[in-house]
Amino acid sequence: MRKNLGKRQAPQSYGGMQRMSRQSSSAGFTLIEILVALLIFMVSSLGIAGLVTRTVQQESESYQRVQALILLQDMQEKLGANRQAAACYAGTETLGTGFDSSISCSTGSTAQQATAVADLQRWDSTLKGAAEKDGTTNVGALIGARGCIRLVDADERTYRITVAWQGLGDTVAPGNDCGKGSYGAETLRRTVSALVRLGKLSS
Repeated sequence: MRKNLGKRQAPQSYGGMQRMSRQSSSAGFTLIEILVALLIFMVSSLGIAGLVTRTVQQESESYQRVQALILLQDMQEKLGANRQAAACYAGTETLGTGFDSSISCSTGSTAQQATAVADLQRWDSTLKGAAEKDGTTNVGALIGARGCIRLVDADERTYRITVAWQGLGDTVAPGNDCGKGSYGAETLRRTVSALVRLGKLSS
């Protein structure tokens, strides 16, 4: 009986080694699969992160352009409403960086000239983000916003109003030179412009 027991135990021991070998092999394959899955996940995450970054950048660019268009329309309305003193608005190149309330014009009445100064002061503050505040801090500004108003055609009393700001990524440099040199690379400068034609005064 002892011999029979010995013979029976041998295959059981060999079978146990086979099971252990299969378990080790299975564990090894599982580890490799986990590593491959982690690698795929990391690559996918990097792609998703890049896509999210580009999306946020595009949304921010779009938001700033909308804000610039609002500022542009605001000054168009101010200039049209005070057309007798329209010349008082022209030549201002530092709006958004500090307006010292000085203008050089002889058109319009004293009251209309004062209105022009007040309009330019408000536009300067708005370019600096005064429309939205966090406590006492202006937070509604475009990045490095600048405003320019120029006389294009004296006979037809045509003015160009431009809002410039800094974008978040490189693009084609704008042809308009409002804010030129203020943002480092010209490919970061953004501008929107509008022509306002007031025509000749009838009186």
